[in-house]
Amino acid sequence: MGYISEKTVQEIFDTVKVEDVVGDFVHLKKRGANLIGLCPFHGEKTPSFTVSPAKGIYKCFGCGAGGNAVNFVMEHETLSYPEALRFLAQRYNIEIEEEESSEEYKEQQRQADSLYIINEFAQKHFAAQMQTDYGRSVGLSYFKERGLLQKTIDRFGLGFANGRNSDLLQTAKAKGYDLELLQKAGLATQYGNDFFRTRVMFPVHNLSGKVLGFGGRMLGNNKKQPKYLNTPESDIYQKSKILYGIYQARQAIVKAKECYMVEGYMDVLALSQAGIENVVASSGTSLTPGQIQLVKRYTPNLTLLYDGDKAGIKAALRGLDLILEQDMNAKVVLVPEGEDPDSYLQKVGLKAFREYLEQQATDFILFKMNLLLEDKADDPLARAELLQDIVGSIARIPDSLKRATYVRSCAQRLEISEQILHIEVNKRIAKAQADAEKDARREERQQARRQQRNQQKQQLAPGELPPPMEEDQFGPHAEGEYAPDNMAGPATDPQTGPAPVLGHFQEKDILRLLINFGDRAWPDAEEADTLAEFILIDMGELLDEFDHPLYAEIIELCIDRLEEGEPINSNYFTQHPKAELAQLAINLLADPYIYSPGWERLNVYLNSQEMPEQNHVADAKSGILRFKLHKQERLLAENQQQIKLLQSQPDKMEELILHLKIHQKLKAQQTELAAQLKTVILR
Repeated sequence: MGYISEKTVQEIFDTVKVEDVVGDFVHLKKRGANLIGLCPFHGEKTPSFTVSPAKGIYKCFGCGAGGNAVNFVMEHETLSYPEALRFLAQRYNIEIEEEESSEEYKEQQRQADSLYIINEFAQKHFAAQMQTDYGRSVGLSYFKERGLLQKTIDRFGLGFANGRNSDLLQTAKAKGYDLELLQKAGLATQYGNDFFRTRVMFPVHNLSGKVLGFGGRMLGNNKKQPKYLNTPESDIYQKSKILYGIYQARQAIVKAKECYMVEGYMDVLALSQAGIENVVASSGTSLTPGQIQLVKRYTPNLTLLYDGDKAGIKAALRGLDLILEQDMNAKVVLVPEGEDPDSYLQKVGLKAFREYLEQQATDFILFKMNLLLEDKADDPLARAELLQDIVGSIARIPDSLKRATYVRSCAQRLEISEQILHIEVNKRIAKAQADAEKDARREERQQARRQQRNQQKQQLAPGELPPPMEEDQFGPHAEGEYAPDNMAGPATDPQTGPAPVLGHFQEKDILRLLINFGDRAWPDAEEADTLAEFILIDMGELLDEFDHPLYAEIIELCIDRLEEGEPINSNYFTQHPKAELAQLAINLLADPYIYSPGWERLNVYLNSQEMPEQNHVADAKSGILRFKLHKQERLLAENQQQIKLLQSQPDKMEELILHLKIHQKLKAQQTELAAQLKTVILR
């Protein structure tokens, strides 16, 4: 199967109507130019889900979900991008044309397909081995003793690897598979023996049901071998991106709107067999962002169901911050000490087990706070340390309303001022943002130096040494480094990267103009044909001054499209394959404010200036001036800093005079820009 052709993709986007696609799943009502309904991605009683037929997008102002028709199908039906395109093509009777893939991609696919094929062969081999006399007496009896029914064994494809050194290898060779492929799949060792021997086998599947690898549990008392053994990392098996049971659990997770995370294979099997099918396992690894994102595809609600011993508690705490960063609703349930979910279920039965889950489920932050308070309640220094620990976790939550709720709860529980706790959380947020900004600037400076060094090397004569690199003459920008104590700092959004600080708002405004109105005709044909062309030409070299990496990338795309004669419009950006870029475009298109139709029903007509849709020419000119003024102010601040340094160095008088003249010139330019904007400069 090749790529879906660009022609077909464009035909799908041109044909589908977002209001029809969303309307298949959501009851929509007309409101002005838009349609509204209850968001299908989070529970709500008051509609905050808006569909804009004119812009071809949907946006929920409650949970933040947004996108085009393809994005909606991907999120609602838990499909990949190609699967969503095929889904829509089938709905609209669009014939799919496929293009040939590159040779490199074809080779990667061939290797991946080979690994899938050999893993499928191995899974069937292990399942067949469990039906031999030896397999039934050793492997099957183990599963039966643990209470598993045959239908569960079949559903999860369980098997048995016997103790012979090369049983799988010899069987595979007889079927035409070579040793190198078995080694790549992690099924054979470098010495030509089977990797798994005398173990019950647990196949690990991807979301489409293909076998990625295996987990094997040792039977017997061989202390020289690990109790559990997993497939080594391969092109298709990466533990940090895999959850055991996700293929079998995904539909149940969507239906229940919740996922239980356990630690072991048998926990998944026992709970699933009992009827709690929305359960997956991290398979002995610490939780990773990739695993959490896998769950988030199906639900934002994650409950960790771990053993009640110290190891289980430690594992729960270890995953806390990662889960919070993903904006998940996380809870913890610890089974009684000495038990695991499997054994406790067998002990008390399904009804009592479900009741236990409901009664013991504890919010993640409160779980952590209560746990730490047990040992530190009477020690002031320990309580201060605990406070910093809790603050660090709360600061990782992207949603400001959730943060405020947690701050209030923790303040009451810890008997501390809510205001102080807010201040500390905001400090953490601001510091994280400042660190991210510094890292980004550092990377940009390093990249600039590398480019400069490469250019110098290309210009050198043979044997000539390059001159030493000059140090970066300006430090970090003054603004946006830290948020005030009484003001919540910007959080990091996984869709769009770090939120813009003060210095990025003018950059973001230029993007808003380009994405919303880029293809609008410009009134003066001698200046430009479109608004986008006017902005890009008028700003000239200032286009290199975009600091935010994602914003700079969008500007580069706009320049490329202008040079290629392609339109710069919202469709291009909302349909862009880079997710964070498309999400930013959708956010810039979505307008949370509309005039209430109630005014007209009361015969009250609002007098206001034209909306940006009708006022885009003046809006563009003002946006450019604001951007130029901001950059001018930065140059002034940097030059003033240089003046301050030079004033303390008597031997630098000529340089000081030069910078004073520069200051006068910059100040005059600043005043001129402010006058055009009708803005008063107070400093």
